Amino acid sequence: MDYSYAATPFLAWLVAGIAKFLINSIKARQLAFGLIGYGGLPSNHSAIVSSMAALIALKEGVGHPAFGVAVTLAFIVMLDANSLRRQVGKHAQAINKLAARTADPVQLRERMGHSRVEIAAGMVTGIAVAAAVHAFLPR
Repeated sequence: MDYSYAATPFLAWLVAGIAKFLINSIKARQLAFGLIGYGGLPSNHSAIVSSMAALIALKEGVGHPAFGVAVTLAFIVMLDANSLRRQVGKHAQAINKLAARTADPVQLRERMGHSRVEIAAGMVTGIAVAAAVHAFLPR
């Protein structure tokens, strides 16, 4: 049985999450547990979907129908990360400004989406993980 299709997206998520935590910790000059979640470099979502598309391309070829499905899913996820989720973050900022005027302000998470650089870094991470899995976990 080929476990690489299950292992690859998990490893991409893990590698991107650890990289994001280290980058945020270096920037904050302390362990950045409070910054774990949506947003930041690299994009976990982009790493996950890119890793699967890359693994399918490496194992089955770009002519395989599964590659087309994986690329379509990757585009949807990455477009969502860049547009819709960024807009949700902007709305959260505006709501937080309004809520600050109240007696009991509730803070919404403002860091939701990704920039194009963060998405590209996630893609590179995902492709690198897929290449490593393909090289070290052959059928």
